[in-house]
Amino acid sequence: MTVGVAFGCLIGALASPSPAATQTESVLAPLAEKSLLLDIARAGNRLVAVGERGHVLLSDDGGALWRQVVVPTRSTLTAVHFADARTGIAVGHDAVVLRSTDAGETWELVYSDAEEEAPLLDVYLFDAQRGMAVGAYGYFLTTADGGSTWLPSPINEEDDFHLNHIARAPGGNLFIAAEAGFIYRADNAEGPWETPESPYEGSFFGAFCDRDDELLVFGLRGNLYRSADAGDNWETIELATEAMLTDAARLPDGRILIVGLEGAVLVGDGRGFAEFQLPGRESITAVITVDAQSVVITSDTGVRRLRLDALQPKDAAP
Repeated sequence: MTVGVAFGCLIGALASPSPAATQTESVLAPLAEKSLLLDIARAGNRLVAVGERGHVLLSDDGGALWRQVVVPTRSTLTAVHFADARTGIAVGHDAVVLRSTDAGETWELVYSDAEEEAPLLDVYLFDAQRGMAVGAYGYFLTTADGGSTWLPSPINEEDDFHLNHIARAPGGNLFIAAEAGFIYRADNAEGPWETPESPYEGSFFGAFCDRDDELLVFGLRGNLYRSADAGDNWETIELATEAMLTDAARLPDGRILIVGLEGAVLVGDGRGFAEFQLPGRESITAVITVDAQSVVITSDTGVRRLRLDALQPKDAAP
């Protein structure tokens, strides 16, 4: 989350190679909201979703209706994050970095490096000036000027693992979920980055910071682990699913929702989870909470609003 690294096998299986000409504008497509979309973020009251072919879609009604905007790339966009209601960054294949200062209405290309052949897979903004982006083969960029310039800042010169997802705890600790069971931890983007002992040797594709020291990490084959001390010790959360888990969000009632491929949806308190499965078994790539009853998901079949009371228990799904 080029082919074969973003979200590991997910993008390899679902995304087409990005055109080399990153300066080319995206094309307005009538079915863009039904295309492969990989991430979603909130810009104030607006939702912004990104995906293949440089697709960027906006919703101002909580995910009921979507409209596409043109951006200066056709590269697959893998992640998006907003520091506030107006300032956001989207990243993707060809190490593309796009910046918006008007809540996603318009975007400018501020960085790209197609020759590196290392897609960016996630981005996090601390505020309107400072941020970081991570990607394949240890690709790591930072900005301190609102996204105008991005500087390489590798975690470790010897590591070239794919860095898949950034999570930040309420107290400020940063965690990066990576391949080969690696988890990186630091107080800030400048590091130093530590590698606490991992409970798993397979790839992690997501992390969720429940509280300052409480952390969930998840990835291949339904593997889900919890730490109550910022990654120093781990406990396994047993699940029936073997689907790859991709993203998580907190619900208004305090529960945590985790999503994944094959329509996998988990809802629980961080220590145990009830398992559900969407009938179409779509490959869910990201989730964001809309209200007490609804979330919006992105997947290989686009973006849509999902009511939690419509979830079917896993054993009941066709």
